[in-house]
Amino acid sequence: MEDDAPVIYGLEFQIHIIDFDDENNIINKNVLLHQVGEIWHISASPADKGVLATCYNKPSDSKVLTCAAVWRMPKELEPGSHESPDDSSSPAHTLELLCHLDDTAHGSVACVVWEPTGDGRRVISLADSHILLWDLQESSSQAVLAGSASLEGKGQLKFTSGRWSPHHTCTQVATANDTTIRGWDTRSMSQIYCIENAHGQLVRDLDFNPNKQYYLASCGDDCKVKFWDTRNVTEPVKTLEEHSHWVWSVRYNHSHDQLVLTGSSDSRVILSNMVSISSEPFGHLVDDDDLSDQEERRPEEKSQEPPQDSVIATYEEHEDSVYAVDWSSADPWLFASLSYDGRLVINRVPRALKYHILL
Repeated sequence: MEDDAPVIYGLEFQIHIIDFDDENNIINKNVLLHQVGEIWHISASPADKGVLATCYNKPSDSKVLTCAAVWRMPKELEPGSHESPDDSSSPAHTLELLCHLDDTAHGSVACVVWEPTGDGRRVISLADSHILLWDLQESSSQAVLAGSASLEGKGQLKFTSGRWSPHHTCTQVATANDTTIRGWDTRSMSQIYCIENAHGQLVRDLDFNPNKQYYLASCGDDCKVKFWDTRNVTEPVKTLEEHSHWVWSVRYNHSHDQLVLTGSSDSRVILSNMVSISSEPFGHLVDDDDLSDQEERRPEEKSQEPPQDSVIATYEEHEDSVYAVDWSSADPWLFASLSYDGRLVINRVPRALKYHILL
């Protein structure tokens, strides 16, 4: 693992960069000023540790629009710079504006999604009923609109979230609007699949399985988490009903895709073991040491145990709605959750499960 595991999150007109020193169990915080408006969504470039995008409120005439921009943080604060001044004494820093992703003709921006691999030059923004593909040029100082598509149908259709698939040479994006999930081909900006009534209420978040190219997770206001095979979207492959209120966030572990995190307005974070639909469905379910009282069993009987999906742990350190959960990019066993009251909690996968997976 690297010396620190950075976490970036927005708080009103500020962005907080959290460095977690795992070896010494120390947290350092640095503050970046985001003076253009209140932040509603934030996403970091997977290619450049110092670049991020924000969606923020901006008053316009008699209404408030949500705009988007790409920024660079000061060099000394980039993850891995090993310069983490004490948060009680260090002053707030200022972000450098690289470019805007605004086109007011398309409306308010719900989120910005980066291409998972590559040089960090392609992003997608979801603005009201429009999906916009941008090409960032001149060191991200200019955003050129490379393609677009729009939702068609009755009523005021608006995107709520989106996720770029790391598979299919990064040519597919999934989006959510109301209760519907759609897949798009970024080469033609055309729809390739549609899951109507994917959830009973609003779909809040999506995530692709990093190891199984057709598998997609979704969550929503019906308190459910669903797993889909995008080749056959008639029914979900699996459904979880462990939360008692809206589920705001779902995330696959980057390395071990049987580990799935969810965060909800019930103030809980749930870590689930979805081994039956993972890339290793017949993995190490039981440690040899745990079978000491069953030595008489034949080896073939041990290996034929069916995979068991289960809730590994429920975390209740939050006192308010959990809006976001995510895994560390530096340590596959480390994850963070963020609630409405601004509380950030860092947790680890239980050690016993870690060894079950590794051994």
